[in-house]
Amino acid sequence: MEAAIKEFAHFVALGCTLVAVLILAGAAATAAYRVAVHWRRFETDMPLRKAIWLRFAASIVLALEFALAADIADTAVAPSWEEIGQLAAIATIRTLLNLFLERDIDAFREMQVKDGAGGAPEPGETVSP
Repeated sequence: MEAAIKEFAHFVALGCTLVAVLILAGAAATAAYRVAVHWRRFETDMPLRKAIWLRFAASIVLALEFALAADIADTAVAPSWEEIGQLAAIATIRTLLNLFLERDIDAFREMQVKDGAGGAPEPGETVSP
């Protein structure tokens, strides 16, 4: 029974890792595409840069949550002290990254609301100069 649970936990961890990687790949591709589409404005338009960053950072936060879930699932069944130590270190790093990213995202959103900025236009959307 323990072996079956361990195997199931491993598949859950694998699934969570896959979701995290897919989120990161999609977010990176989307951010790169948005930078390429708005290249001329990107160097001088700080609200545009921050809007692209905001979406990318939000995706990273979500991916970190899935990665942490994968680590927990991997060590959920009869972990050794070494695995517990590794999980603690990884969880601490990921939690701190998540905390700082969320803090920066909240600060940027507050700034956007204050400035009334709508963020970067979607690709294909027309922008008046």
